[in-house]
Amino acid sequence: MLGKRTRPLERIDLPICFGTPSNYHKEVLTFEVVGFKGTYHVILGRPCYAKFMAIPNYTYLKLKMSGPNGVITVESMYKHVYDCDVECIEYVEALVEAETLIVNLDRLVAPAVARSTSAVEPIGLTARFPDARVSSVSASAPGRAIASLEAPSPPPPGDARPLANRVPSP
Repeated sequence: MLGKRTRPLERIDLPICFGTPSNYHKEVLTFEVVGFKGTYHVILGRPCYAKFMAIPNYTYLKLKMSGPNGVITVESMYKHVYDCDVECIEYVEALVEAETLIVNLDRLVAPAVARSTSAVEPIGLTARFPDARVSSVSASAPGRAIASLEAPSPPPPGDARPLANRVPSP
């Protein structure tokens, strides 16, 4: 399964320094900035290793490179790597769940809005307000709609027909 693709928003050059004040190696690296949240702040890859002449060892979680006063070793801990992986998995699961909820909500709301706008029957209101007309309809839940009623305009002077017999003007 392929992941989602993205294009970098921009590139940025940053000075990167490994080591201690007495034994360090400093270079400027170009990073690509992307527009999504992730668990990593930066990913160092082959361009970094080539520029620093570093050797990564993924088994021992170490990165070794030459410095002015000997070898510089950057280490990590398995617990830290595990925590980062768990955080990444939880973040991806939350994204997938959010996208699924949005898709399901769109599927539920679209038919409800279509049904509610095509045939609105304000139950119980037509008997109490026979001259009122529906001015707007919105879906409140699947299969339910909320109708806003508009009061009829007052009759013109001299119109003696009963209110129930008048046709509301559009």
